[in-house]
Amino acid sequence: MTVLVTGASGFVGRALCRRALAAGLNVRAAMRNPGETVTHLAAIEVPSLDHQTDWALALVDCRAVVHTAARVHVMDEAAMDPLTEFRRVNVEGTLHLAHQAAAAGVRRFVFVSSVKVNGEGSVAGHPFTVADAPSPQDPYGISKMEAEQGLRQIASETGMEVVIVRPPLVYGSGVKANFASLMRAVQRGIPLPLASVTNNRRSFVALDNLVDLLITCLAHPAAANQTFLVSDGEDLSTADLLLRLGRAMGKQAPLFPVPPSLLQLGASIISKGDMAQRLLGNLQVDIGHTCNTLNWTPPISVDEGLRRATAGLTQ
Repeated sequence: MTVLVTGASGFVGRALCRRALAAGLNVRAAMRNPGETVTHLAAIEVPSLDHQTDWALALVDCRAVVHTAARVHVMDEAAMDPLTEFRRVNVEGTLHLAHQAAAAGVRRFVFVSSVKVNGEGSVAGHPFTVADAPSPQDPYGISKMEAEQGLRQIASETGMEVVIVRPPLVYGSGVKANFASLMRAVQRGIPLPLASVTNNRRSFVALDNLVDLLITCLAHPAAANQTFLVSDGEDLSTADLLLRLGRAMGKQAPLFPVPPSLLQLGASIISKGDMAQRLLGNLQVDIGHTCNTLNWTPPISVDEGLRRATAGLTQ
């Protein structure tokens, strides 16, 4: 099978390409800079992702596509209209690729979406499921939802099989943004006021577990036209996450107690409510449908995933 992987130089795409090669697949890697490649990959330069991108060369003889490329959360958003920019890449670009893929005879299109389609936070004790009505709260989540809707329409019109995977926060070697900041804080022994944040629960997914599921979705007959949630299968409180990050590094995470209500109040005062939600709130996913449909279980544990994520850290 020849598989086109978009976003092949990204965090998920690069790991997926390595795993697909190891599985004996012919991998065609679409990326902005083909110099950022993995040995034995057939690299295709794709400088942009929008409604004008020409995918013809990349799609020749492809049986499947895994679409990981996207405009993701922008920390310092400069666009005057962020939703328009997210739609240009994540909706128009995705659907343009899918139309060309169907016309080229691609049998299966695996789309890496986001749990943000479900929402920003779940109710305690009630994890998100694939049966829940979408409730995206930000431009990124909205764009992923609209892309999913368009892909399902293309599938119904063309017969190309579409598989949608919604991961929560993905961590692993090379992770960036907020998760990387937490790892660095633990590594450097920075005291954190999160020892009392023990009652919330959040789902995460190790990079290797996500990639394993994506490989499974390429060929499993039961995956066709399904939507899957994915996680490590064990949900953590914020305090537990930090303590286990410390153990993965052979360190003691220096946590001290502050009531979560005071943390929430302080975050509101300094306009950091989103950050407080990620640290104090719940975001759980139910992967029962995924496991039962595909006879799949996450191949590595949370602790092994954290060990792999922290293995390459330097002082």
